[in-house]
Amino acid sequence: MSTQTSVVQANPAVFSNYYEAPPFDPIGDEIWCYSDRPCYSCGDTIAFHVSTTASRYSIEIARDTSQLEVLFTRDGLPGLRHPTPPDASVVGCGWPVSFEFEIPMGWSSGAYRVTCRISTRDGGSLEQHHMFLLRSDDSGRRERLLMISATGTWCAYNNWGGSNHYEGISGVEGRNFSPILSLQRPLPRGFVVLPDDAPRAGLAATPDPGDAVSYPHMEWAYANGYSKKYASAGWASYEKHFVKWAVQVGFDVDIASQYDLQLCPQVVDDYPCLVFIGHDEYWSWEMRDTVDAYVEAGGRIARFAGNFMWQTRLEGGGRQQVCYKSRAKSEDPMRDTQRITTSWELAQIERPGALTFGLNAIRGVYAGWGGCVAFGAAGFPIYRPEHWAFEGTGLGYGDVLGAKSRVFAYEVDGLDYVIRDGLPYPSGREEVLEGISILALGLASNIEVARNVEPTEMFLGSEDCELHAEILYGEATAETIALAGRGSGMIVSVEKGRGEIFHAGSVEWVAGLLRRDTQVERVTTNVLRRFLS
Repeated sequence: MSTQTSVVQANPAVFSNYYEAPPFDPIGDEIWCYSDRPCYSCGDTIAFHVSTTASRYSIEIARDTSQLEVLFTRDGLPGLRHPTPPDASVVGCGWPVSFEFEIPMGWSSGAYRVTCRISTRDGGSLEQHHMFLLRSDDSGRRERLLMISATGTWCAYNNWGGSNHYEGISGVEGRNFSPILSLQRPLPRGFVVLPDDAPRAGLAATPDPGDAVSYPHMEWAYANGYSKKYASAGWASYEKHFVKWAVQVGFDVDIASQYDLQLCPQVVDDYPCLVFIGHDEYWSWEMRDTVDAYVEAGGRIARFAGNFMWQTRLEGGGRQQVCYKSRAKSEDPMRDTQRITTSWELAQIERPGALTFGLNAIRGVYAGWGGCVAFGAAGFPIYRPEHWAFEGTGLGYGDVLGAKSRVFAYEVDGLDYVIRDGLPYPSGREEVLEGISILALGLASNIEVARNVEPTEMFLGSEDCELHAEILYGEATAETIALAGRGSGMIVSVEKGRGEIFHAGSVEWVAGLLRRDTQVERVTTNVLRRFLS
C-alpha cells in the first residue's frame, strides 16, 4: 500500500515553492479529503469532502494516542473527482459533501486519524490522511489536562493548493504568500502521519566547523514527497508526541482545537490545567481573551511551546484565517486598529505577547537550526535551580537542561533582559507580567551565519530581522537590525491573578519527551502534577 505522493507544481517565479494539489488533467490515481471543521463533540455530524479519480473508496477512522485504535470503517463509498479552484488555498476547495458521519456518544476526547483508500489502476492501493479533534463533554475534567492543539499554526503552514502564510501563488505575479487561508482544504502530507526517521526541524547534532549550513528536514521532505513544512507544524511532529508520552506515564489528556478558544470558549471550563505544545505561533485576540480570563480565575498554564508571534483574525464563519504579517501596514483592511494582523509587539496593538504567556517571539526565535546558533548549548542553561520545577533533576546553577535531546530549538521565546549578580531579570524596557521569574536562559539569533555557503543559499533572509527592527525600534537601520538579531530563549514562571503560568519557551521541548530525556521528563512531570493538584 502506498501513501499519496506530493504533486510538485512548477512555479517558474519561485522554484522552491512545491506543493500538493490535483493536476489540471488527472494523469494518475489520486484521493484527497477534508472535513468541514477541525474539532467536534460527541453527537456532532462530520461532513467529509472527498475528491478522487476512483469510482469507489473506503474510509477508516482511528483514535491516535499511545497507539492507533481503529473505531470505524466503511468500504465501497462512491467516488467522484471534483474541480479545484486555482485559489483553493484562499477560498477553499468547494467540493460537495461525499460522506457524513455522526460521532457516537461515548467516544473519548482525542485526535482521530481519517484514512481514505482507493484501489489503483495497476492493482495496488493508495491512501491519504486527514484528521479531526474530539472535545470532551463529560464532567470529569478536574482530573484531566486539556491540551490545546496549535491549529492556527497548522493552517499557517498548510501549503496544500499552493499558498500559506509564508509563500505561495497569490498576488499579481503569482509568487506571494496569502494573508487569507481557508480551512476547507486537505492537510499536506506529513501533518498527520510521519515515519519515525523523519528529521526534526532542529539540528540532530552539533555540526563540525567545516560543515556547510544545511536543512536536513527540508532535504528529506523534498526527496520523499512530503510537505517541506511538515517539521514546522502539525499533529505528527508535535502534539502527538506529548500525548503519547503523557498517556504512557499516567496522565489523562483531553484535546481541543485552538479555534475552540474563540468559537466555544467554554471548552476550558473546569479544567485545572491547559497545556500548549510545540510550535504555537498564530493567535487571535479572542483566543488570548479566553486564556487570560482562565488564568485570572485560577487556571494554570503549562506551555512547552515557542514562537508566540502573530495576531490573526478568523473570518468567513471561522473558516478562514487572516494574517497579513509584514504587509499588514499597507494591506490589512484593519491596519488602523488594534486588530491589525502583525506581530503582537507592534505598539499600535497595545497588547504585548508576554502578557499572556510570559514570553514573546520577537525577542527570541532561531536556535539550533540552519546557520542560527548551530554550535550553541542545545538545551536551557539554568539560572535558578532552586525553583520547584527542577526538583529531583539534579540540576544546579549553570547546568544545561535538555542538551542531549536538543530541546532548545528551532524557534524559542524570550524577553529583553539584564544580568545582575549572575541572575537574569526583565530589563524593564518592555511590559511583562509582574513578578515573573526567569529560570533558564539561552541565546538565539535572527541572522544566519553563512558557513561554507553563499548567503543566497541560506533559507533565512533579512526580512524577518528587518521587520523585528521596525516593530521594536521604529525603523530598520544597520544598528537596529543588529539589535533585533540578538535574541534569547527562556523558561519562566509567574503567578497571575488567581492562576499560574509555567512557560518553557521552545518549539522543540517535545523532543525531550520523544527522546526520553529523564531531566526534561522530570521537569514536565513536576509542572503537570503541581498544576493538577
